[in-house]
Amino acid sequence: MGQVRFSTVRDLFEAYPLARYDVGNAAPEKSSLDFLQEAADAGNWHQAVSFCAYLLPRRVAVAWGCRSLRQMCDNFDGNEGRSLSFAETWVRQPDEQSRNKALAVGNANDPEQPATWLALAAGWSGGSVVPAEFAPVEAKPDQTARAVRAALLIGLCRLTRESRDRIMTACLEDGIQLARGEPRPLR
Repeated sequence: MGQVRFSTVRDLFEAYPLARYDVGNAAPEKSSLDFLQEAADAGNWHQAVSFCAYLLPRRVAVAWGCRSLRQMCDNFDGNEGRSLSFAETWVRQPDEQSRNKALAVGNANDPEQPATWLALAAGWSGGSVVPAEFAPVEAKPDQTARAVRAALLIGLCRLTRESRDRIMTACLEDGIQLARGEPRPLR
Protein backbone atom coordinates (compact mmCIF):
# COMPACT_ATOMS: atom_id res chain seq x y z
CA MET A 1 0.00 0.00 0.00
CA GLY A 2 1.38 3.40 -1.00
CA GLN A 3 1.54 6.66 0.88
CA VAL A 4 -1.56 8.87 0.63
CA ARG A 5 -0.64 12.18 -0.96
CA PHE A 6 -2.38 14.33 1.69
CA SER A 7 -2.98 12.67 5.07
CA THR A 8 -5.74 15.01 6.19
CA VAL A 9 -8.33 17.29 4.65
CA ARG A 10 -6.38 20.23 6.12
CA ASP A 11 -3.21 19.12 4.29
CA LEU A 12 -5.06 19.10 0.98
CA PHE A 13 -6.70 22.49 1.62
CA GLU A 14 -3.35 24.01 2.55
CA ALA A 15 -1.82 22.78 -0.69
CA TYR A 16 -4.84 23.83 -2.78
CA PRO A 17 -6.73 26.74 -1.16
CA LEU A 18 -9.39 26.78 -3.93
CA ALA A 19 -10.26 23.16 -3.14
CA ARG A 20 -12.04 24.42 -0.02
CA TYR A 21 -14.63 26.10 -2.28
CA ASP A 22 -14.94 23.20 -4.68
CA VAL A 23 -15.24 20.56 -1.95
CA GLY A 24 -17.35 22.47 0.56
CA ASN A 25 -17.66 21.72 4.27
CA ALA A 26 -15.13 19.24 5.55
CA ALA A 27 -13.64 18.48 8.96
CA PRO A 28 -10.00 19.59 8.59
CA GLU A 29 -8.57 16.92 10.92
CA LYS A 30 -10.35 14.06 9.15
CA SER A 31 -8.15 11.63 7.26
CA SER A 32 -8.33 12.29 3.52
CA LEU A 33 -9.28 8.73 2.68
CA ASP A 34 -11.93 8.61 5.41
CA PHE A 35 -13.43 11.87 4.18
CA LEU A 36 -13.47 10.67 0.56
CA GLN A 37 -14.96 7.30 1.50
CA GLU A 38 -17.68 8.93 3.64
CA ALA A 39 -18.62 11.37 0.84
CA ALA A 40 -18.81 8.49 -1.63
CA ASP A 41 -20.80 6.27 0.76
CA ALA A 42 -23.27 9.13 1.33
CA GLY A 43 -23.72 9.60 -2.41
CA ASN A 44 -22.40 13.14 -2.15
CA TRP A 45 -21.01 12.88 -5.68
CA HIS A 46 -20.12 16.55 -6.11
CA GLN A 47 -18.02 16.61 -2.95
CA ALA A 48 -16.43 13.19 -3.51
CA VAL A 49 -15.49 13.90 -7.16
CA SER A 50 -14.08 17.30 -6.22
CA PHE A 51 -12.00 15.95 -3.35
CA CYS A 52 -10.69 12.97 -5.31
CA ALA A 53 -9.62 15.17 -8.24
CA TYR A 54 -7.41 17.19 -5.89
CA LEU A 55 -6.21 14.21 -3.85
CA LEU A 56 -4.73 12.31 -6.79
CA PRO A 57 -1.46 13.34 -8.46
CA ARG A 58 -2.06 15.08 -11.80
CA ARG A 59 -1.36 12.20 -14.16
CA VAL A 60 -3.31 9.77 -11.99
CA ALA A 61 -6.22 12.25 -11.75
CA VAL A 62 -6.39 12.53 -15.55
CA ALA A 63 -6.27 8.73 -15.89
CA TRP A 64 -9.03 8.40 -13.29
CA GLY A 65 -11.07 11.06 -15.08
CA CYS A 66 -10.72 9.28 -18.43
CA ARG A 67 -11.69 5.90 -16.98
CA SER A 68 -14.60 7.42 -15.09
CA LEU A 69 -15.88 9.24 -18.16
CA ARG A 70 -15.73 5.99 -20.15
CA GLN A 71 -17.95 4.40 -17.47
CA MET A 72 -20.36 7.34 -17.65
CA CYS A 73 -20.75 7.52 -21.42
CA ASP A 74 -21.17 4.80 -24.01
CA ASN A 75 -19.68 6.35 -27.08
CA PHE A 76 -17.45 9.22 -28.00
CA ASP A 77 -17.46 10.49 -31.51
CA GLY A 78 -15.99 13.43 -33.36
CA ASN A 79 -14.25 16.06 -31.29
CA GLU A 80 -15.22 14.51 -27.97
CA GLY A 81 -13.59 11.22 -28.91
CA ARG A 82 -10.55 13.11 -30.12
CA SER A 83 -10.28 15.05 -26.83
CA LEU A 84 -10.51 11.88 -24.78
CA SER A 85 -7.96 10.15 -26.99
CA PHE A 86 -5.42 12.96 -26.57
CA ALA A 87 -5.92 12.96 -22.78
CA GLU A 88 -5.39 9.19 -22.66
CA THR A 89 -2.32 9.47 -24.87
CA TRP A 90 -0.82 11.95 -22.41
CA VAL A 91 -1.55 9.56 -19.52
CA ARG A 92 0.34 6.76 -21.32
CA GLN A 93 3.11 9.05 -22.55
CA PRO A 94 3.35 12.15 -20.30
CA ASP A 95 5.82 14.13 -22.38
CA GLU A 96 5.68 17.74 -23.60
CA GLN A 97 4.56 16.80 -27.11
CA SER A 98 1.57 14.81 -25.82
CA ARG A 99 0.74 17.52 -23.28
CA ASN A 100 0.83 20.27 -25.92
CA LYS A 101 -1.38 18.25 -28.30
CA ALA A 102 -3.92 17.64 -25.54
CA LEU A 103 -3.85 21.34 -24.66
CA ALA A 104 -4.42 22.38 -28.28
CA VAL A 105 -7.33 19.97 -28.71
CA GLY A 106 -8.85 21.02 -25.39
CA ASN A 107 -8.62 24.70 -26.33
CA ALA A 108 -10.22 24.07 -29.72
CA ASN A 109 -13.16 21.93 -28.60
CA ASP A 110 -16.55 22.52 -27.00
CA PRO A 111 -16.33 23.36 -23.26
CA GLU A 112 -19.73 21.73 -22.75
CA GLN A 113 -18.21 18.34 -23.59
CA PRO A 114 -16.65 16.58 -20.60
CA ALA A 115 -13.80 15.10 -22.67
CA THR A 116 -12.70 18.63 -23.60
CA TRP A 117 -11.99 19.23 -19.91
CA LEU A 118 -9.92 16.04 -19.68
CA ALA A 119 -7.78 17.19 -22.61
CA LEU A 120 -7.36 20.52 -20.82
CA ALA A 121 -6.53 18.70 -17.57
CA ALA A 122 -3.67 16.94 -19.36
CA GLY A 123 -2.63 20.17 -21.06
CA TRP A 124 -2.62 22.08 -17.79
CA SER A 125 -0.56 19.44 -15.98
CA GLY A 126 2.63 21.52 -16.21
CA GLY A 127 4.65 23.67 -18.54
CA SER A 128 3.27 26.65 -20.40
CA VAL A 129 -0.45 26.83 -21.05
CA VAL A 130 -0.23 29.18 -24.05
CA PRO A 131 0.96 28.46 -27.61
CA ALA A 132 4.72 28.46 -28.21
CA GLU A 133 4.65 31.77 -30.08
CA PHE A 134 3.73 33.58 -26.84
CA ALA A 135 5.77 34.18 -23.71
CA PRO A 136 5.36 31.16 -21.39
CA VAL A 137 2.58 31.19 -18.82
CA GLU A 138 2.93 28.41 -16.29
CA ALA A 139 -0.02 26.23 -15.33
CA LYS A 140 -1.41 26.88 -11.86
CA PRO A 141 -1.03 23.94 -9.48
CA ASP A 142 -4.79 23.35 -9.19
CA GLN A 143 -5.73 23.61 -12.88
CA THR A 144 -5.56 19.88 -13.60
CA ALA A 145 -7.70 18.98 -10.59
CA ARG A 146 -10.27 21.63 -11.44
CA ALA A 147 -10.48 20.43 -15.05
CA VAL A 148 -10.89 16.76 -14.05
CA ARG A 149 -13.57 17.87 -11.60
CA ALA A 150 -15.38 19.84 -14.33
CA ALA A 151 -15.28 16.88 -16.73
CA LEU A 152 -16.74 14.46 -14.23
CA LEU A 153 -19.41 16.83 -12.94
CA ILE A 154 -20.56 17.46 -16.51
CA GLY A 155 -20.60 13.70 -17.06
CA LEU A 156 -22.52 13.21 -13.81
CA CYS A 157 -25.23 15.60 -15.00
CA ARG A 158 -25.74 13.42 -18.06
CA LEU A 159 -26.30 10.18 -16.16
CA THR A 160 -29.78 8.80 -15.81
CA ARG A 161 -31.19 8.68 -12.32
CA GLU A 162 -31.30 4.88 -12.55
CA SER A 163 -27.60 4.51 -13.36
CA ARG A 164 -26.11 7.41 -11.36
CA ASP A 165 -25.42 5.70 -8.03
CA ARG A 166 -24.05 2.50 -9.58
CA ILE A 167 -21.70 4.31 -11.97
CA MET A 168 -20.53 6.95 -9.51
CA THR A 169 -19.88 4.34 -6.81
CA ALA A 170 -17.68 2.40 -9.25
CA CYS A 171 -15.85 5.58 -10.34
CA LEU A 172 -15.14 6.62 -6.76
CA GLU A 173 -14.08 3.13 -5.70
CA ASP A 174 -11.50 3.33 -8.49
CA GLY A 175 -10.40 6.80 -7.32
CA ILE A 176 -10.07 5.63 -3.71
CA GLN A 177 -7.97 2.65 -4.75
CA LEU A 178 -5.73 4.97 -6.77
CA ALA A 179 -5.43 7.36 -3.80
CA ARG A 180 -4.38 4.43 -1.61
CA GLY A 181 -1.66 3.63 -4.11
CA GLU A 182 -3.12 0.24 -4.94
CA PRO A 183 -1.71 -1.05 -8.21
CA ARG A 184 -3.97 -0.13 -11.13
CA PRO A 185 -2.99 0.32 -14.74
CA LEU A 186 -3.16 3.97 -15.82
CA ARG A 187 -4.05 3.21 -19.49
